Amino acid sequence: MQRTPTQNTRKTSQTPRRGRSYDPWEHADQLGIEVVVRRLRTANGRWFPDYRQILISDRLRPGQQRLVLAHELGHGALGHPDDRPKHEKQADQFAARNLIDPDELADLYKWCPDEGRLIQELGVSRRLLRAYVLSQPSI
Repeated sequence: MQRTPTQNTRKTSQTPRRGRSYDPWEHADQLGIEVVVRRLRTANGRWFPDYRQILISDRLRPGQQRLVLAHELGHGALGHPDDRPKHEKQADQFAARNLIDPDELADLYKWCPDEGRLIQELGVSRRLLRAYVLSQPSI
């Protein structure tokens, strides 16, 4: 299954929405990055800078594909030529900033300080929640 910029006919703003309404496929369209969902042997996703293309594993559930695509888009948007540890951390922070709405997180913290519940409510992974929290100066 392949999803390319020409397949999305919705008009979108240049600033992607944040939190649950963030659509990484729409964001990829805006950035001119082709997304291909197919069988991958060893990875959940992969950024190919020379082709401006992201491959996402077809073995992932849709929610997992969303998280992986948001991370891989971080590599694309930040111009990463490889996946060295520094770039992985930056891609996680990029994904977390898009997938987590700060107002929603603040509201959730009021009644749900448990990390496990927070990741369920936000629809993100533990790694992305931690990347978000660690990148915020006031949390």
